[in-house]
Amino acid sequence: MREASDVDFGPLADLIGEWSGAAGTDVAPEPDGKEINPYFETITYAPAGGVRNADSQSLVALHYRQTVRRKSNGNVFHDETGYWMWEASTATVMHSLTIPRGVCLLAGGKYSGAADGDSRTTIEVSATADDDQWKIIESPFMRDNASTVSYRQKIIFGNETLSYRQTMMVDIYGTQFEHSDENTLSRA
Repeated sequence: MREASDVDFGPLADLIGEWSGAAGTDVAPEPDGKEINPYFETITYAPAGGVRNADSQSLVALHYRQTVRRKSNGNVFHDETGYWMWEASTATVMHSLTIPRGVCLLAGGKYSGAADGDSRTTIEVSATADDDQWKIIESPFMRDNASTVSYRQKIIFGNETLSYRQTMMVDIYGTQFEHSDENTLSRA
């Protein structure tokens, strides 16, 4: 692994630092419909450095930690950690994440650059349970009771703000439910 100070983090560079936001909305499944949870959160992105795989793939990586608290009582209801990775030679962005419910995933997408006239960076990644490349992995309990079928995330960042929307299609309570989270954060 190369030291972070010697690494070009490409489109991920502007993520480095601590972000906080208090305007989050979580739309989650309930047995009788849905629950809407307003939340506040902190996400910290730290340089992990560069990695060389099998002498032919070069990646750079940021480690992150996201902690989400309900506005109603301040309790943590989502804790997530993982990596954002960039492969410059293929313009591929990867997002690996783990949540302590027995769910892990590796999502991927192509980075095509900033939109004309927009100085912000937009990244979109996705994964599905049955994809051979970008996959969701779950514990047997989650697979049988609250299986995540697909995951999509779009983040837009720059000018000291970061916004995201992520959608997980979840097979739960005998139906498929579109579980979504979105927020806008500012650099702390």
